[in-house]
Amino acid sequence: MSRLWSRLGARTAAVALLSVGVAGGFYLGENQETEQQGTIARVAVEVDKTEHEYQRERQARHQVRSAQQRGAEYQAKLRAAKAAKEAAERAKEAERAAAARKKEREEAERKKAEEEKAEKEAARASRPFEGPVPDSCTEFSGNRRTGCSMMVQAGFGMDQFPCLNKLWNKESGWNHLARNPSSGAYGIPQSYPGNKMASVGSDWQTNPVTQIKWGLNYIEGRYNTPCRAWQQSQNTGSY
Repeated sequence: MSRLWSRLGARTAAVALLSVGVAGGFYLGENQETEQQGTIARVAVEVDKTEHEYQRERQARHQVRSAQQRGAEYQAKLRAAKAAKEAAERAKEAERAAAARKKEREEAERKKAEEEKAEKEAARASRPFEGPVPDSCTEFSGNRRTGCSMMVQAGFGMDQFPCLNKLWNKESGWNHLARNPSSGAYGIPQSYPGNKMASVGSDWQTNPVTQIKWGLNYIEGRYNTPCRAWQQSQNTGSY
């Protein structure tokens, strides 16, 4: 801008000086009139040329500013579009996560309902222990009391029950519906596969008496006593 105005000012001053010189020289003689007119014409052309250059440069600057403004607006639109896209993706991800959590909750509730239903059916199907309960077993309840009583009936001493209690507490918690999801072992003694216990009774899936009877037979045949079975479990992790 300053350079242009400097050039314009210089040329304007030159025109002014030439005009003054021409005006002053008018009185020098009529024979110089033609030359003076030519000089004035050249000065006028130079002024027009300078004005044209000025207008062209001014228009070019305007175009540059307009282009810069359009570029800035375009970049702003790009940033806004990117931000909107990222926000939409985050919203979709949140929706997917919420849907996944809902599905997990529903699946967990379904499994829980199925397990509760199975437990109720198993409780109705299982028959209670009908044998005598030794006084030394009355301190226990549920499947533990049944296991203690059947162990004594099987000929094991009461000193063996702490080992049996720890063994089957580790294996199943004395839950006759316990199933190992990895191996498929089943019931109080965690028979693998569970249908081995069918050799004692067809109700092996639901009857703790059947499972305990099979488990005691297995221990006696393989380890002689519950304490030896418990020692094997401690040494190897299974029995």
